[in-house]
Amino acid sequence: MSELNKITLQNAITEFEITANALTDVRKNFTEEIEKGLESPAETSLKMLPSFLTLPTGDESGTYLALDFGGTNVRVLKIKIWKRGNYKILKKTESPLKTAGKFDFTAETATGEELFDFIAKLIELTLEESTDEIYLGHTFSFPSEQLDLANAKLISWTKEFKTKGVEGENVTELLTKALKKRNLDFVKPVAVINDTVATLISSAYIRENILIGSIYATGHNTCYFEPNYNGKEMIINLESGGFSKLEQNSYDKLLDEKSEKPGEQLLEKMVSGRYVGELYSLVLQKALNSEKLFDFSSLDLCNIAQNIDAAKIIEEKAEYAPKDGETALFVKLAANILTRSASLVAATFLGIYSHTKKLPAVAIDGSLYAKNPFLQDIIADNLKEADIKTFKADEGSALGAAIAAALAVK
Repeated sequence: MSELNKITLQNAITEFEITANALTDVRKNFTEEIEKGLESPAETSLKMLPSFLTLPTGDESGTYLALDFGGTNVRVLKIKIWKRGNYKILKKTESPLKTAGKFDFTAETATGEELFDFIAKLIELTLEESTDEIYLGHTFSFPSEQLDLANAKLISWTKEFKTKGVEGENVTELLTKALKKRNLDFVKPVAVINDTVATLISSAYIRENILIGSIYATGHNTCYFEPNYNGKEMIINLESGGFSKLEQNSYDKLLDEKSEKPGEQLLEKMVSGRYVGELYSLVLQKALNSEKLFDFSSLDLCNIAQNIDAAKIIEEKAEYAPKDGETALFVKLAANILTRSASLVAATFLGIYSHTKKLPAVAIDGSLYAKNPFLQDIIADNLKEADIKTFKADEGSALGAAIAAALAVK
């Protein structure tokens, strides 16, 4: 069994501490990046992508189809909306895109035509026998170039997707072609958005004054309501995981160097569920002088930070049984990594507030946030002084797609 180098561990605990001054700098830098991006998007680490949508008024009504496609499970919902906050899911169909031994529409052997034909089949099942004209909104959570509200080109697959013939293509055209093939011409795709924008508009439909939407999960991104985008109101997708005006510590730099895309997504690498466990693992690898990189999840970190089975998790994952007094060090490291994560996310919200001068409420979706009151409390504490409220988004991706369709045909 390895020996623990306590000095290495204690130094790492210090490296992951975040000061009030550092958070103030992040807030200020984030505001500057937004304002620079509105003038010259190429000169900022924020992508500043227009969604071609503004906020719902709350008066939207009607029955719409919502296609939620953001991973290996696809959902199609028929949703009725009426007045602020009222909605009812009339029908829901969902299916994995791969089933062992049967089909895999995410693999290199699958084509875009096959993938979208399968999705069109799910839409057909959701409609049952109805042939009435119906508008469809599509939450498509992959890196895309938004051409207009109804059309987006897939830039590149993520999340282990390798389906041929989709990258560089207009996903709405692929969907429309598949619908036509099944004689579903009466289904009209009118809006395609990402999950962050869906979070904002679904929550803004339910509650007034929601001006920021954020995903805090395996990945991280934020969008916000911009009152003056080239003279128009517009929801802007920041792709804020790419924010780079940050001070990295030695472990952030090490993780970045080892990552698939060094120098990119620096904020995401410091805050998201995909990376916080890896940061913890890098520290333990060094402190235990191990060649092995341990596999700590974000859930493991949340439990360790609250001293819930901390010693047991360390022993299982790092093959090291903490001695007297050592568990407290492992707990403190996890707490510091997560506190920094949530505090940085909150600082970006404050950066948006500093720009818009409008007191917003923030809607947050994502498993890392939803399942961890520990992180919810840290974000709330960081926003308390500015009197900014946070809300958990409910059914954001699907309801957001339906709201987007309603806004498109308004």
